[in-house]
Amino acid sequence: MDQIKKCEEKDYPTLVDIWERSVRASHTFLSEKDITEFREAMIPVYFPNVDLYCIADRDTIAGFIGLSGNMIEMLFIDDSLRGKGYGSRLLKHAISLGANSVDVNEQNPLALEFYKAKGFHIISRDEHDMEGKAFPILHLSL
Repeated sequence: MDQIKKCEEKDYPTLVDIWERSVRASHTFLSEKDITEFREAMIPVYFPNVDLYCIADRDTIAGFIGLSGNMIEMLFIDDSLRGKGYGSRLLKHAISLGANSVDVNEQNPLALEFYKAKGFHIISRDEHDMEGKAFPILHLSL
């Protein structure tokens, strides 16, 4: 049975690999340069600033979610394991911990539909992401 647990630093390299496979499948708007820059920032910049929880399929991490207060900062499922309910389970866990907001890239319609199906709605939009790149961001809330 799959289980959700708090991620440990030793999990970080696996999480980065999951992140990259997921992003390559779902974030087709990113360039190789963008992917490389984000990948290099995951362990030193992004992971230490969120509470990370992962879900395992038997003994293999299937995906993870990162929370900061009531904000879902990241949710990635290994591309080969998408559609099996892992994202829904992680989201339910995050909501049980008080999460009620998430930002989604406008160019990622699958993520937008996922969150809308779980009760989130768009509250605002920005033309650029937090790094100032021209990736429109949709701000969603429960």
